[in-house]
Amino acid sequence: MIARRRQAALALTALLAAGAACQAQHRQERHAAAGHAGPSATAARPAAGGFTLVASGDILPDGPVADRAGFDAGGAGHDFRPMLEGVKPLVSAADVALCQTGTPYGAPGVAAAGAPRYSSPPELAEALAATGYDSCSTASEHTLDGGTDGVRRTLDALDRAGVRHAGSARTDAEARGVTLLRAGHAVVAHLAYTYGTNGPLPAGQPWALALLDENRVLADARAARRAGADVVVVSLHWGWEWQEVPDARQVALVRRLTAARDGDRPAVDLILGTHAHVPQAYEKVNGTWVVYGLGDQITGGTGGPGGLWDPRANQSTLARFTFRPPARPGGRWEVARAEFFPEMFDLDAGRVVDLGEAVAQGADLEGVRDRIRGVVLARGAAKDGLVMGQ
Repeated sequence: MIARRRQAALALTALLAAGAACQAQHRQERHAAAGHAGPSATAARPAAGGFTLVASGDILPDGPVADRAGFDAGGAGHDFRPMLEGVKPLVSAADVALCQTGTPYGAPGVAAAGAPRYSSPPELAEALAATGYDSCSTASEHTLDGGTDGVRRTLDALDRAGVRHAGSARTDAEARGVTLLRAGHAVVAHLAYTYGTNGPLPAGQPWALALLDENRVLADARAARRAGADVVVVSLHWGWEWQEVPDARQVALVRRLTAARDGDRPAVDLILGTHAHVPQAYEKVNGTWVVYGLGDQITGGTGGPGGLWDPRANQSTLARFTFRPPARPGGRWEVARAEFFPEMFDLDAGRVVDLGEAVAQGADLEGVRDRIRGVVLARGAAKDGLVMGQ
């Protein structure tokens, strides 16, 4: 019964295509508004027919971050756009840009809340759109911190900003749909799941949050193919916090997901991990690129083990994958180039910093950049062509 209902929902191809077309229009408008994107952005334009995809980690705008956004807005609401200005050239230049919103949005004018029940200002959605993000995973252990009202507020705010989303839902029908994004000549499906939640799922509404289950991921990925997806991207909120090395469960699940097939193609084309708060390795497994953990792109006072501040909390990476068209109709879209960009969130300035660019301009941040690079390459991704972006 569940499979038939899912197939029925995915049969609404016209509605999904309309969503992809809307996303494409928003991206064209943002490209036009962005103007010159800078050398980092323009250096990786894909070959004819290909496309670029970028992805970043958790955005956790707790108290100090929200306070800074309030300051940047002059006390009238919150303005998160300046925080993301440093990565805007990379994000806005991509054909598809994916993010992870780690917390639900509160009501306008209500102060942000931190642990254990998070709530973020809804103006964050406007900043994501202005930066160039196209879709955001909303699946995390904090998704239901504000109950179903928090889910609705979050998705409503993203909708108003023109940012698509995956991983949580306001209705059963929405949960059974799929997020399709236009990327040049390709259609990209964005799926998202979380390992768990802080409390039980709301009574009678198990569809409100997509929980990580191998069979569900594969069923959804194959259904997305039937709905027209050329490339299937899966965002997974998983793993142990503060652990740079992916755990055995992550590694085992990756092997199974990347080995699964959908006819002549893999079921999944790219896996993007979040939740650990620190960067984890990239790896090519069974021919598919996996980012075990992107790290937190924005965070304020996240405590490390034992509640102590961990300087790694403000370190992350932005991933960029350049896809080329299949050699034959119906074949796989292959990753022609895989890159990572080390980042850090400057707590004092309240800004995300592209470490490569900062070092090139003379900042004394080589040690942080090189430490992140060591973590990212720890599982041998360099031999498969992963490079640090310039």
